[in-house]
Amino acid sequence: MADFRVTYDQQVDAAYVYFTDPQAHQKVARMYPCDPIEVGGMINLDFDENGYLVGIEVLAASSKLPKYVLDVAERLDDEHA
Repeated sequence: MADFRVTYDQQVDAAYVYFTDPQAHQKVARMYPCDPIEVGGMINLDFDENGYLVGIEVLAASSKLPKYVLDVAERLDDEHA
């Protein structure tokens, strides 16, 4: 099973799934927004300069991601800081 980092801010209901080491400060060269009408919310795919997927931003995360993912995510909101 691959390890990856997930952060979540409950106040704004936004999550980010990192596919690279977040400490490496991977530069996002291109962002591809998924159609919010098609997916029922905003999901952005971030790619590096080589075209590799480096992360996924999920807005309205509580309606798009399984609860267990949000439960184990690193919390960014003040409530759990």
